Formats: sequence, structure tokens, C-alpha cells
Amino acid sequence: MKQQIVKHLFLLYAFICIPLHGQETYSSLTRAALETMWQSADSATYKKSLAMYEHAFSLFPDSIEDMGLYKASVLAGYLNEKDKAFNYLNRLFQLSSKLPLSTNWRLIIGEYAQDEYANLLSDPRWSDLKSKALKAKQTFYDDLKAQEKEFYAVDKVPLNKTKDGKALYSEMKKKAGYLPKQHQNYSLTLVINDTARTAFLVHLPPNYNPAKRYPLLFFLHGAVRNNLLTDYLPAAWVLYDWNRYYTKYAELNDVILVFPQGSKEFNWMTSDKGFFMVPKILTLVKKAINVDDNKVFITGHSNGATGSFSYLMKQPTPFAGFYGFNTQPKVFTGGTFVENIKNRSFINFSTDKDYYYPPNANDDFTKLMNSINADYKEYRYNGFPHWFPEFDESEPAYKILFADLLQRQRNPFPKEISWEFDDNRYGNIDWLTNIKLDTLASRKAWHKEKNFKISQWLEYNEKDSLITKTVDKMAFDFPRKSGKILAKYANNVFHIETSCIKSFTVNISPEMVDTNKKVRIYVNGKLRFDKRIGYDASLMLKNFDATQDRSQVWINQIDIR
Repeated sequence: MKQQIVKHLFLLYAFICIPLHGQETYSSLTRAALETMWQSADSATYKKSLAMYEHAFSLFPDSIEDMGLYKASVLAGYLNEKDKAFNYLNRLFQLSSKLPLSTNWRLIIGEYAQDEYANLLSDPRWSDLKSKALKAKQTFYDDLKAQEKEFYAVDKVPLNKTKDGKALYSEMKKKAGYLPKQHQNYSLTLVINDTARTAFLVHLPPNYNPAKRYPLLFFLHGAVRNNLLTDYLPAAWVLYDWNRYYTKYAELNDVILVFPQGSKEFNWMTSDKGFFMVPKILTLVKKAINVDDNKVFITGHSNGATGSFSYLMKQPTPFAGFYGFNTQPKVFTGGTFVENIKNRSFINFSTDKDYYYPPNANDDFTKLMNSINADYKEYRYNGFPHWFPEFDESEPAYKILFADLLQRQRNPFPKEISWEFDDNRYGNIDWLTNIKLDTLASRKAWHKEKNFKISQWLEYNEKDSLITKTVDKMAFDFPRKSGKILAKYANNVFHIETSCIKSFTVNISPEMVDTNKKVRIYVNGKLRFDKRIGYDASLMLKNFDATQDRSQVWINQIDIR
């Protein structure tokens, strides 16, 4: 199985820069040339592969792209056909000048150049190319910096901190000041800590109008253990190939796409160190782009789909709904508290030939979701492996996803909340925040774990054949003690039940209560608060600065200890 996965990962990387719009024939020819090159590291194979590339170039001169020229130059270099190699490299640089934020300079001064172009290094033409590459690199970073500055430019109209609370609330709800953007794609920087940073790509709808509020969809990549942080994330790396249908339907439906880049250490599945990334990126984007606060979504494939599910389980407040292709519905950093899904929704697009999560487990998970009346749907596509998005037959799934996204929106002030967690960092859900665990308390009778057993798993054997393996494992792990809170409100009265909870905060919005009347809060049947609530301007400004949320605006909060 490792060989098969690696092969598909290499294919994804190799062709991630090839747009699929109207280039299927050219793409199929260059893909066959690449696969031929991989067959054997000998001169005869390389000559055959180079001839196949040249055949594609001659048939489709208008379709020639950077990856094809790069591979042809490497092959010509290996074969010591220096004139051909330099011809392809020079054409590659000519092409780069027409590409926004091209990174082809990396091929000359990157870590693999010494090996790939070993036969060219002593040629004077190589020094000229290297000089061009160094200049191109400097230009690239200058352009990157300028585009980031332009992206965050807004018509700065600061919130009036001297206004009374009601006026400030009204101002926050209608905050604007967004400007037109010069580009459709922006590679932007996310600072992780003092020593680490990464990039994320924002893909705007065609003809973006700053006066209009737009839905936004995050895509989380998979293979988190094999990815690295990056200084930049060009559009060509993420908008095509396996993600081509996200791009197609986002543009058709005026949806903003955001692609974060994680790593083994900082990601959305295996590490809490990187879990802040998506909410932080959302806040940054909202400062510059007119986002519909009630239409922000997360999707992903494989580890990215598990990441989407993890945000649903641990930090769903800013989001309206969640999706995943080939999902393993499990939290890897703590307990999986499935009833948390009742606060939002999840759609899973699964396949029956998936080594990552078997169909029998998906069946049992769906039964569990139905038993708690969760807003959950699974669409099964039979006959396909884990890398389902590679296939054209996956397109109907994207139509389902975007149809759901267009009609779904977040309720920022739900009447009822059910929330369970085992880490105080994730003791927040909509109008309940700062919930703290009491690990010494005893569980209430209604506070129960939900789990199921998995007895079969799919895996690839030495012959790359998919086989069924007998296993004895539970679907979820529960490494720590959890707390749970059930809450609802109506007519200025809150009723809250807690289990293993020490304290919490109730956030107040005038869309939830009548501020001219007292607010009553009952906790486990006892009256704990009975007062009127006013507007706290400093609190409002602090929360708004942290979230940039114009819909879910809190005017005050009540601490219950």
C-alpha cells in the first residue's frame, strides 16, 4: 500500500501546477511521459520519456506549461543533451514572466538542482541562468510583500470607542470599509510563533464586490505528517488537480476559498499546537474581505477531513457547517464527543475501498448519528479508493456540497446548546464561553460516553491488493475526564445543567434577551443570576477585535462560578 500511496502523492505534486481547463489530451500525454520516466533510471527509458514530452509539445504548443518544460529539461540534462536542456530552461523562464508569483527560480537554485542538472553545472550558460534565478527570487518576494500589503488595505474607519453601547453595537453590526482587490489570488503569511510561520492562499470569486458579503470555505489538506510549512502558497499549487471541482463550483457560486498550509508539528488533526490556525486565518481574512459571518465552512480530504470533523467537535463557533471527503470521524488529540455535532452539521463523502476508514465503520457511525438525531449525512461512492477526489466521478459530490453550503447558514444565537470537552482550551461554544472542568466531581447520570466497536479494517498487502483485516478496536478514545453542559433559553430565562463543570460564562446579545428586563439564570435547578444587563463597550471592542464577527456580537457577559 505504501508504494501505491506514494505514487499518488507524487502524481499529485507533479501535476498540481497543470490546469485542467481544456488540456486533458496534453495532460494525459505529459502524465504518460512522467510515468515512463519513473519506470527505470536508464538512458533508454529517459530517451523514450523525453520523446514523449517533445511529442506533446509539438501537438499542443499552446498548452505547454512549466512542469512539462521542467521535466523535459531534467531529462535532457541527464542525457547530456545540453542544448536541449538549456532551451527548455530558457523557455521555462520566459514562461515564468507571464505567470503571477511564479516560483520556477527554485528549479535553478533549489536543493535538488545540483543533482538534477549535474551535467550542466560546468557550462557557462548555467551561471547565466543562476543569475536570472536569483533576480527572479528577489522579484518574487518583493511582489509577494506588495500583494499582501494591498490585500489588507481597507478604508480605515475605526470603531468609535466613545459611543454608548447601543450605538457601538449598531456600528459593529454594519461595519464595512472594504476595498476592491487587484488580484483574485493572494498568498498570505500566518505567524505561528516567534520562529515559525506558514502561508495560506485566498482565492476570491471573479468580480469580487467589496459591498457584498460572501460565503467562505476553508479546504484543509491531508497527509499532515508529510507536509511542511511554507513561505508562500501559489494558486497553481492548490486550485487544480484534486481540488479542481472546489475551484469550479466556488467560482460558479461566488464562494471565497481559503487554503491553509500545515505541517507535522502544526496542523488540525494530530496536534493542538496548530489548531488555532484556521480560526486565526478567518479573523485575518475578515479584516480585509467582506465575509458573510454566518456562512463560513470547513472541508477537507483524508487527514484534512478529519481536521474538519475535529473543528466540529472542538471549536465550531465561527462556522456554519462541515464537510469531509474520505473522513475518519475521530478526534486524535482527546475524546470524541459526538453529541457536539448537534450544534452544527457534517456531510461525509465516503468510498467503499478506503483503507483510511472502512465502510462497516461508516455504517455504524451513521447509525450512531441517527440515534442522536444529528444533522449528519453520508454519501457512499462504491468502487473508489481513498483518493476519490482524483476521479472525475467525484464531481457530483461537490455539487452536493455546494448546494448545501448555499442554503445553510449559522444560527449565531441557538436556543439550545449541548457541549462536552476534556480540555479547557475548548470550553467555548456560541454564547457559552470560558467553561472550566471540575475533574474531581462525579458525573451526572445523563453524562455518558458514546462509542462503538470496529471489527474489520481495510488495508493493502504486499501485492497492493486491498484486503479485509480483523481488528478489535473502539471507534473513539477517551484519554481524559470530560465535562458536559446543557443549556437553553427563552423569554430572558436560561436553564443550564452541568456535569463536572466548575464555572462558565454566559454571553448576552440583544437578539437573545430583552435588555429592558431582568435576565434569570438557573444552574442545576438553582437561581444563580437575576438582574438586568447593560452594554459593556470595552468588552464589546475586545471580543470584536478577536473575532471580527459582525453577526455574533456580545454586549455583556455573566460569569457563573
